[in-house]
Amino acid sequence: MNHKLQDRTAVITGASKGLGKAMALALAAEGARIALVSRDVERLTAVAAEIAAAGGQAAVFPADVTSEEDVRRIEREILALYPKVNILINNAGVNVRKPVVDFTLEEWRRVMDTNVTAAFLLCRSFVPAMVGQGYGRILNMTSIMSHVSLPGRIAYATSKTALLGMTRTLALELAPEAITANGISPGPFGTEMNRPLMENPESNAQFLASIPLGRWGKVEEIGQLAVYLCSEAAGFITGTDILIDGGWTAR
Repeated sequence: MNHKLQDRTAVITGASKGLGKAMALALAAEGARIALVSRDVERLTAVAAEIAAAGGQAAVFPADVTSEEDVRRIEREILALYPKVNILINNAGVNVRKPVVDFTLEEWRRVMDTNVTAAFLLCRSFVPAMVGQGYGRILNMTSIMSHVSLPGRIAYATSKTALLGMTRTLALELAPEAITANGISPGPFGTEMNRPLMENPESNAQFLASIPLGRWGKVEEIGQLAVYLCSEAAGFITGTDILIDGGWTAR
């Protein structure tokens, strides 16, 4: 069987659940070795076991990706196990929903550190391992909130817009090395982060009414998009953002 990502190694943050787990499973199914990164050791171990049961390869690297010390540590640990890293997926993210006047500075910094600074730290650590291979992929999980917004998303929308700017710069800096950098902007997906909205009948109906396709996205759909963007077939796609939102931003 011809696997699209055979002999590739992918570092995926926020890999213990939701979209990160879906991308880890999808990339592993296409032959990639997966370095699973998250603070939740128990869930990471379960994801690694699921990948192994399907015949794939994965290893667990617990870390707080907002910590420079932790990121440097997993850089050493991952490169000791997998000397060549080809793919980096910055998926770890957090959202705090409240009006700007109610935000604390600590909440603001937590969103920025998780959604923006962590991606910078991971890129700084793993881009050197990609250089010189004639292939590399960076995927940053942006959001439709980097294109449009909603009330109560002051920190989240700001952070995701910043992440999109980072993606464009990475694409330009790394193009000579044939390393591409792209964003994936999910709309409403059925993840743990969105569970409070999905379980609130009023909020759920409001969101569904805003999605032309009339449903929440399936995490597996993100997984398959990530596989394509990491494949050789997507080598001419860089510096852009792929919206996968059921038509939300087309309105």
